[in-house]
Amino acid sequence: MKTNFFEGRLVNLVPLDLEKDLPMWEKWDRDSEYKRLLDDIPAAQFNSSLIKEYIENNTSDASLFMVHTVGDDKVIGFIELDGYDWASRNAWVGIGIGDPDYRGKGYGTESMQLLLGYAFNGLNLHRVNLNVFAYNKRAIRSYEKCGFRYEGTQREGIYKEDQRWDVIDMGILRSDWEQLNRI
Repeated sequence: MKTNFFEGRLVNLVPLDLEKDLPMWEKWDRDSEYKRLLDDIPAAQFNSSLIKEYIENNTSDASLFMVHTVGDDKVIGFIELDGYDWASRNAWVGIGIGDPDYRGKGYGTESMQLLLGYAFNGLNLHRVNLNVFAYNKRAIRSYEKCGFRYEGTQREGIYKEDQRWDVIDMGILRSDWEQLNRI
């Protein structure tokens, strides 16, 4: 039985079911645009057994959820809260919409909004951080809709496609989120 931890209008965030979700991770790993938007490491393809080993051996206390569509319950991506600094009540967020048919249509934005509700209300965090590549304009607009603010630039921080690109640092404070959501 599937448990929806967070329910939205477009998506539900569901805990990872490693056996069921592993084929999706492997498929997304073969999508060059997905890898271009998500990773700063050179593209490499991993099979299911390597992906499973990586996830099982990850010792962090990450909150990893799969993004499911409302209605047809299709797995389209993931979102993860990790890198907790409990003394400062900060964490890092990462998101990837693996299914290209669902990119740029609000699914990622709603996933982020749901996760931020959990971060601030459920975990009592003060701040959530992220990094985004400067060429990922769609993601930057999505993060701004969710209340993230520009905080800095790591000039020419990555090398992709035979050129240097900036990495944008963004963050959201609990007070920013509360004001945006009128809490």
